[in-house]
Amino acid sequence: MNGFVYFADDLGASYNKDSTIFKVWSPIAQEMKVVIYNDYNDNIGKVYPMSKAEQGVWVFKLEGDYKNKYYNYRISINGIERETPDPYAKGATANSKKGMIVDFAAINPQGWEEHNIPRALKPTEAIAYEVHVRDFSIDEQSGIQNKGRFLAFTEAGTRGPQGVSTGLDHLKELGITHLHLLPVYDFASVDETKDDQYNWGYDPILYNVPEGSYSTNPYDGTVRIKEFKEMIKTLHENDIRVVMDVVYNHTYSTGDSPFDVLVPQYYYRTDVYGNYTNGSGCGNETASERPMMRKFIVDSVKFWASEYKIDGFRFDLMALHDIETMKEVARELRKINPAILVYGEPWTGGESALDYALQLKKGSQKGINIAVFNDDIRNALKGDNDGIGLGFVNGGYNLENEVKKGIAGSINYSDSIVSFTDRASESINYVSSHDNLALFDKFEKSNREAAPYERELMNRLALSVVLTSQGIPFIQGGTDILRTKKGNHNSYNAGDEINKIEWNRKNIYRDTFDYIKNLIALRKSQKVLCLDDAEDIRNSLSFIDSPQNTIAYLLKSSFEGDFKNMLIVHNANKHTVLIKLPLDGEWKVIANEFQVNLSGVSKGESSFWNDVKAAPLSTYILCRD
Repeated sequence: MNGFVYFADDLGASYNKDSTIFKVWSPIAQEMKVVIYNDYNDNIGKVYPMSKAEQGVWVFKLEGDYKNKYYNYRISINGIERETPDPYAKGATANSKKGMIVDFAAINPQGWEEHNIPRALKPTEAIAYEVHVRDFSIDEQSGIQNKGRFLAFTEAGTRGPQGVSTGLDHLKELGITHLHLLPVYDFASVDETKDDQYNWGYDPILYNVPEGSYSTNPYDGTVRIKEFKEMIKTLHENDIRVVMDVVYNHTYSTGDSPFDVLVPQYYYRTDVYGNYTNGSGCGNETASERPMMRKFIVDSVKFWASEYKIDGFRFDLMALHDIETMKEVARELRKINPAILVYGEPWTGGESALDYALQLKKGSQKGINIAVFNDDIRNALKGDNDGIGLGFVNGGYNLENEVKKGIAGSINYSDSIVSFTDRASESINYVSSHDNLALFDKFEKSNREAAPYERELMNRLALSVVLTSQGIPFIQGGTDILRTKKGNHNSYNAGDEINKIEWNRKNIYRDTFDYIKNLIALRKSQKVLCLDDAEDIRNSLSFIDSPQNTIAYLLKSSFEGDFKNMLIVHNANKHTVLIKLPLDGEWKVIANEFQVNLSGVSKGESSFWNDVKAAPLSTYILCRD
């Protein structure tokens, strides 16, 4: 079937006022029909035969204005007729029962086309913050009206316990640049018609349709589109860019998926016996190396980037995609938005049928403008994900060099500090994400003997390293207020009580929130913290001698507005350390164990001359011209 490759960009239902043209690829079908439903709850529709055209595509032109009506395909293979939604559908009714003919112009919120999009950033200027739509607002104390919905992100002025800002105002206060949303396309594991359903959403059905359970009306396919765009528009107008978490590496099911109904097994990898292979760990893996699967992935991300003005994509289990497909993804997306972010997980969820040499593993991202999650710095900072293993910040030993690799952007910095990138923008620096234990829970488990305040300092120190390293910093939503999931390391379907961000923790851990907020402000103010070129990093960053379980480095900058000299000290010991300052004269303290303040700290020592005394489990930052 690889000979039947269709190159045009018009698969699916192409609407205009006078007619809608349907095109679907199925070279093995004996017969294809399109079924038009007048309403979302109709059981019987009007059936029209489609004509077979070139390259295995079936076509039908429906005369008249059918905007926002519903449709499916009926396909006959070997005398068996089955009905399926269109994999290219751009709208749908509840639970993916029918696709929708979409007139986007009639649905767009007011001001959508001309709304202000945030200015372009270098990748290393990005600060990504990962949230699940429902987790972010569902807490009964969130002060948000549209709990668990896209519209939650449009509400300004929301307040939680003791008046703390929540929701959109929290994001603005924190200062992040990119909001990374866990899957928001149409997924299968929740009943969209019920309010008490929960899943992370890594189980796709219709990739080009917003998820209905996050809308106020899942039945009417126009509502989820409009509300999703209202969310994006509001975030954009508040200088926050939007990253979509996308899962093209597998589908919720096989056999009855739209892909498999239309062209059985073509879109999936199989073994020599015809069994679906399971590199995703979810029962199947898609075959990105096949032309029409590659085309689907590229077409889909282009659609989201153009129609919804999405600012970035995070690819789940990206190593299940072949390198050539991901190169094409990056090339095509940057034709739409040169500043778009593309990043993903450089691993699989199991043994894949894709040749190892073709997988986008850590290291193979070099030179293709794609970033990968840096599990090296993650593990070096905290130890293992779910156990009692120790990392640099929570009691591990001899991990300084591993952390230094991440601090230097994982480039080949020196003979002893060598890692996997050509440029710092290829590394997503993080210490926790939705997967595995939340950072607070990890330290609760691995450091039971530590005092609660010590564990808070470990959380703060870990994030401090991430935010002062070269590369792209990534923060799990709620980590800034020490979010807990009650020790659940795989909460994908554990419900609201486990997964929700509890906004009262912003009061309890206000000092840590303020510390992280001000570190973000510091990073955004200093271009030397956002370098990309390897040679620039080597010329600007120099590590200096420091005691065991500490890391100290000097950043020299000639950028206007930067401090000319900035010294950063990470002390993972439970005692104060003394470090000789690299330049004579007075150094101003802009970060210590208490606070971060670009004008100088107001609590604790405000300056040092010959040596700096760094408090236990702290980050100290000093500057001078």
